[in-house]
Amino acid sequence: MARRPREAKSIARRMRALRGGASGVKRAAPGAREARSAARREAILAAALDEFSVHGFEAARLDEVARRAGIAKGTIYLYFQGKESLFQELVRSMLTPVVGTIEAMGEADLPPRALADRIADFFVREIYETRRRDVIRLMIAEGPRFPQLAEFYYREVLSRVIAAMRALLSRAAERGEVPAALVDFPQIVAAPAMIAVVWSGLFERFEPLDVRAMMKTHIDLLFSRGEAPGEAP
Repeated sequence: MARRPREAKSIARRMRALRGGASGVKRAAPGAREARSAARREAILAAALDEFSVHGFEAARLDEVARRAGIAKGTIYLYFQGKESLFQELVRSMLTPVVGTIEAMGEADLPPRALADRIADFFVREIYETRRRDVIRLMIAEGPRFPQLAEFYYREVLSRVIAAMRALLSRAAERGEVPAALVDFPQIVAAPAMIAVVWSGLFERFEPLDVRAMMKTHIDLLFSRGEAPGEAP
C-alpha cells in the first residue's frame, strides 16, 4: 500500500534525525563545520604565539597553549603533530603570505628604487607594526639552539626573500643604480629590518627608533650612487 504524503514526510524527518545522530540533533552544515574548524585552528596558532613569545620554544607547553585557546589539549593534535609542527605552522601561516607579496613586488616592472621604497613601507606596515615582528624575534632567539627550526625558517622565508632581493638588485645594477657587488649580498638590503626587530625587543624603551626614517635613509644610501642622501637618483 502506498504511504500517504504526510506519513512519508514524517518518516523522512525521522531518518534525517537518525543520520544526524542518535540524539536526533541535526549535524551542522559542512560550511559551518569548516568555519568552526578554521576558527579553532586560528585560536590555537594565536595561543601558541603567546606561549612561545613568553617562554620560548623549549619551555613552551602544549597544555598551556590549549588553556590559552580555551580547548582540550588533545584537540591540538587534531591539527598539529606536536610542538615543532605547531611552531612551523605558526611561521608558515604568518610569514608566507607576506613573503609572497615581497616576491611579487620584486617582479613588478617598476624602477628598483621605487620598488625598494614600497618594500620598506610594506615591511613597516605588515611586519614591524604587527605580531609578525614577534615571530621573527622568536626565530632570532630560538634558531641558534634549535637548528631544525632555523633550517625551516631559512627554507620557507629567508631563501625566498633573498632571491627576490637579488633579482631586484640585479636589475638595479644593470642600470648603474647600485654597485654590482651588492647583488652578491642582498642581506645588506634587509639589514635595517633585522636591526629594527632586534632593537624593538632590547632597546626601544631607552631610545625609540623611527624605523620608517631609518629604512628610507638606508635606501637613499644604497641608490644614491654619488648623490647626497635624501636626493632622488
